Amino acid sequence: MKKFALMSVSDKTGIVELAEALSKNNYEILATGKTAKLLLDNSVRCIEISDFTSFPEIFAGRVKTLNPKIFGGILIRRDNDNDLEQAKENDILPIDIVCVNLYPFPQIVNRTDILLEEKIENIDIGGPSLIRAASKNYKFVSILTNPSQYSSFLNELEAGKISIETKIQLAADAFAYTSFYDTLIANFFEDNYKLEKKDLRINLKFASSMRYGENPHQEASLYGSFFDYFEILHGKEISYNNIIDLAAAVELVNDLNDNSAVIIKHTNPCGAATSSSLIDAYEKALSCDPVSAFGGIVAFNGEVKEELANKLNEIFLEIVVAPAFSEAALEILKSKKNRRIVKIIKSLDEKITYKSVPGGLITQSKDSSKISKEELKLVTKRNYSDSELEDILFAWVVCKHTKSNAIVYVKDKKAIGVGAGQMSRIDSAKIAASKAKQFGHDLNGAVAASDAFFPFADGLDEIAVNGIKAVIQPGGSVRDNEVIDAADKHDIAMVFSSIRNFKH
Repeated sequence: MKKFALMSVSDKTGIVELAEALSKNNYEILATGKTAKLLLDNSVRCIEISDFTSFPEIFAGRVKTLNPKIFGGILIRRDNDNDLEQAKENDILPIDIVCVNLYPFPQIVNRTDILLEEKIENIDIGGPSLIRAASKNYKFVSILTNPSQYSSFLNELEAGKISIETKIQLAADAFAYTSFYDTLIANFFEDNYKLEKKDLRINLKFASSMRYGENPHQEASLYGSFFDYFEILHGKEISYNNIIDLAAAVELVNDLNDNSAVIIKHTNPCGAATSSSLIDAYEKALSCDPVSAFGGIVAFNGEVKEELANKLNEIFLEIVVAPAFSEAALEILKSKKNRRIVKIIKSLDEKITYKSVPGGLITQSKDSSKISKEELKLVTKRNYSDSELEDILFAWVVCKHTKSNAIVYVKDKKAIGVGAGQMSRIDSAKIAASKAKQFGHDLNGAVAASDAFFPFADGLDEIAVNGIKAVIQPGGSVRDNEVIDAADKHDIAMVFSSIRNFKH
């Protein structure tokens, strides 16, 4: 009995070599239009689908393989006498190998230079049907959906036969492929036609295994397109905790003005500054809490050059991340064998955040809030100075990226004290002041930011004790008047942002 392999591929990588090898193993190749042309142009004998089915490709190629001779050949159960009898009656021959990958809808769906109709024309119909049919009949049919599978498949075929374990794995991979493809299409229709999103479809491909999760006894894996955003230029394997801290660092530094540096430890900033140069910004950021900075992640929003690289080498840092590095800086930074050097290659553009809960996920829109001078509401008798305004806006950004309850002290666009993750806001105010004093910072004339309102005046009193002269907070407490009175009593300028940035 003749052996048939069907080929219909959009990604033609390796297809000529695969067809040649199958031909040498006595398979006759069935191929659709452009795939057939490529094979024939490379002197690989094949039968065009339209000749095999005696039915032409119609509607500009929209209908090619949707034919009983094709789907019958794939779906015949070789161990079922009724199937075999019906196949004989209808002149249907078994197809043992199906090699299909789909129209490039994933590559064009988000492109803005392509019209809607062209995107819709790139939604494959026959391809998913062929893949699903072959996968369903995995006991008898091998389904190839990715050029990366070709080599190992041929090695096994030439060694004797394809094992059932391999066929099951290929079928699982194929169903995952069509699931990924269909999810993109469903999301596209919902987004393009502004439809109600009824279901959450998680559509992330496996990227890599990780050594472990937050702790060595926890397993971890990375999914999705993380490496579309970051390129690891040097260092040992990036870890689960590294990725979380790295994202936190880049999100914060991207919210600051040019020539900014941020140092992150356990997702919280232990240093942040904006200055006239990156090296000055880094030195100011480091001065906030040089003890906590040890083993931290430092992020920049400009190019790291030689002088800054030498400065970075003075302490142990897990990761240095920036949008660019000079060649000289890279050579210097690479002298630390294990430290990761990470280049930002794409702006972070996530709009939704996710957290797992028992039985599912909760989602929310990303906190992309911004604040400007015009949006501030002065609520005290004392007004802020121009320099205090700059510090107020800077402090608000740093506080936004600090775990609640958060109090951040800032002076000269430099964080000098951070209180994070406390159960009481007044404790955060005390910790931030204690940290500032520990490292020799003068709090007199500094400003403070709070990520949520003060529930009582005692938090404001604690801040005032340290010489703070301006405060930014959201407002909205039933005791706002008491807090305002306390600010007036201490001759502090206080503004309401009307934006709460509480961060768990």
